[in-house]
Amino acid sequence: MAERMVDRLSLVQLRRLQSIASLHKSHMGKMSMDELLYKVRALEDPEIFLVTSKAAIHCSF
Repeated sequence: MAERMVDRLSLVQLRRLQSIASLHKSHMGKMSMDELLYKVRALEDPEIFLVTSKAAIHCSF
């Protein structure tokens, strides 16, 4: 998932996305795709949401 995102997001966007992981680091493995996308949407950056949701869908197959 990360490989796809690094090429499409800026460093600032990646750091904003990283802030989600640091909030609940111990729960990241248990987080559902819905929970992840809910948290990403809360960042209020449409590009981050688009890239993350596409990567998550790609990984689910």
